Amino acid sequence: MIQTSPSTCVVSWPGAPLTNTLVINSLKRLRIPVTITPSAQSHQIVDHQHITIQWSTYDQLDHELTYLHRQKVLSSSYTYRKALIRKHFLSRCILSYVTKHPTSPLKVSSPKTFEVEIVFADDLDEMWSDELWDLGEELDLTGAWWILKPGMADRGMGIRLFNSKVSLQRIFEEFEGTDSEDSDNSDTNSNKGTAIVTSQLRHFVIQEYINNPLLLDPSNIMTDGFQKNKNEELKGHKFHIRAYCVCKGALEVYLYDRALALFSSVPYINLAKTPVKSADFPPMDLAPHLTNTSLQSDNGGMSVWLLEELIGRRIMSAHADKLEFNHDDMINLTNQMVTVLAETFKAALENPIHFQPLPNAFELYGVDFLVAHESSHMMDKNFYQVKLLEINAEPAIELTGPRLTWILEELFESIGKVCVEPFVLKRDSDVDIWKVGDTYHHMIKCYEKGIRQL
Repeated sequence: MIQTSPSTCVVSWPGAPLTNTLVINSLKRLRIPVTITPSAQSHQIVDHQHITIQWSTYDQLDHELTYLHRQKVLSSSYTYRKALIRKHFLSRCILSYVTKHPTSPLKVSSPKTFEVEIVFADDLDEMWSDELWDLGEELDLTGAWWILKPGMADRGMGIRLFNSKVSLQRIFEEFEGTDSEDSDNSDTNSNKGTAIVTSQLRHFVIQEYINNPLLLDPSNIMTDGFQKNKNEELKGHKFHIRAYCVCKGALEVYLYDRALALFSSVPYINLAKTPVKSADFPPMDLAPHLTNTSLQSDNGGMSVWLLEELIGRRIMSAHADKLEFNHDDMINLTNQMVTVLAETFKAALENPIHFQPLPNAFELYGVDFLVAHESSHMMDKNFYQVKLLEINAEPAIELTGPRLTWILEELFESIGKVCVEPFVLKRDSDVDIWKVGDTYHHMIKCYEKGIRQL
């Protein structure tokens, strides 16, 4: 342990006991002496002669102290970061950036998105001739599928699919029905676990539905020497990648090098084969299309895997037989995620009102990507394109499951080494030169730009 004055760390995660434990264990592994406490008064921090660390949930942080005492207070969240963590802010941020930088990779790695601010279903009538005119044109001409997401909800709440004006209208009528005392059937459908009410949420985003996802069978993944019997029929399941992004100061962006693959509980159904009229009358079974871990609780822990565990697994969305996901594919996806994260934070920095990185703060984000499978019949070549779905503050890591808790321990230990220890020791890190693209402590540096100094 390095000899230095002891620091105080306030650790408080009332609704996340696993996170609380991971933070404490990370602090204990640091090379600096740290006194851990569940709370501290402001005057104690101000009068204290040593470094104070606030590694707590956002609502437990004293944000004023973070701004006023930048030399001796380190906090585990930026105060202003709506440009990243609110879906409608993120879509607006990316659209503005891509308009200014038309060659940015975000142009192909972010789904086309519309914003909706709505309270009552009847409000849609005026929107079709105004802010949703372009969407209405596409629905009338192509009948393409779109996905509706509440701007501030999480864990799959309020997500719906539609391919016509009528179906979107009925979705919002369904939400209104959920909020009505005389609606007896609002929770009788298969999507009751994702119900919301529009009186509580009025900001929504509408994203183009990625209808060519990379598909694999999670039961075909080997673990502890077990693999599904080859004689059993494999079925393609949709999944998304959960990547962990760590931001430090103002500003360094890192990607934790172990990503997760989160699978839907039932086999994928191609929406192109779904009769249009059936979609006009909700409810529609969302299980084949939603991959949120919180919705897979009855899947026996078989929905969450490491991305590297997919290597060697049969690709069910491929035209060619026996095509497998390989190591090069994993590296390709990782490199794409690094690029997309760098571009996303560049976009956020161009929105200084809603993203303000601080030199004495750091933050962990859960970033969700979908993988689109672009295949070619020629030479059986396959092209995978990551699509940025959303960025989550204080990700629900407890849903990862006990089998993979060890990666969370490693992640939080890395955060301590990369973000906390250097602040206390008043030096950059234990790495002499850490260039963009280099990996240390399982962290890939994606982006670095000097915005503010202590």
